[in-house]
Amino acid sequence: MRKLVFLIGIIIFASGCASAPKKDYTKFNSANLHSILIVPVVNRSVNVDAPNYFLSTISIPVAEHGYYVFPVHMVKRILEDDGLSDADLVHSSSTEKLASLFGADAVLYIDIKRWDAKYILLSTTVTVELKYTIRDGKTGDVLWEDVRPVQYSSSSNSGGGSLAGLLVMAVNAAIEKAAPNYMPLAKQANAMAFTFPGPGIPPGPYLRKEDKIDQSQKKETAAANK
Repeated sequence: MRKLVFLIGIIIFASGCASAPKKDYTKFNSANLHSILIVPVVNRSVNVDAPNYFLSTISIPVAEHGYYVFPVHMVKRILEDDGLSDADLVHSSSTEKLASLFGADAVLYIDIKRWDAKYILLSTTVTVELKYTIRDGKTGDVLWEDVRPVQYSSSSNSGGGSLAGLLVMAVNAAIEKAAPNYMPLAKQANAMAFTFPGPGIPPGPYLRKEDKIDQSQKKETAAANK
């Protein structure tokens, strides 16, 4: 199942890259970011556990791009102690004040737009949709944003059109509906959103030398294929 989810994510990523408009990195590059503060996630879905689960997936992909990331649970606790226990309240607060509280160069806001599993006939479709926004810690200006929807359907792991196949589909759908696995989809959404060259953010100052070379080669290959 995990391999199928990964393949589905790659297909969605490839189609998204082909159709997504090119991003303007002028403000992002001018900001000269070294550190990014990830604040608590706003949950627009009906799943009350989504923010806590998702928050554990976001630090690594940002840090791997060469930026210092403040420990997300420490940030959440400090904001709560400062009277900002509600994520909506945090997102509506001044970006400049949030950044200055931690000494961050920028703030990353994330909205969970969807985090659900829907059962239709013999199939359960699990959907994760996330909106990412990075704002300048000094001006509050939007430096980068992206929206990533990722889906997995249990019908893609069926056993064919026979009676046995239908039974397999029914069992898979029931299992997925009872305990949907959102985490692989959330991690894929993060990976797709932050991939560079692509829709993601340019490499930061703490990126390892070998990773910078790899990203430079990818960028040259992408330019050559245009």
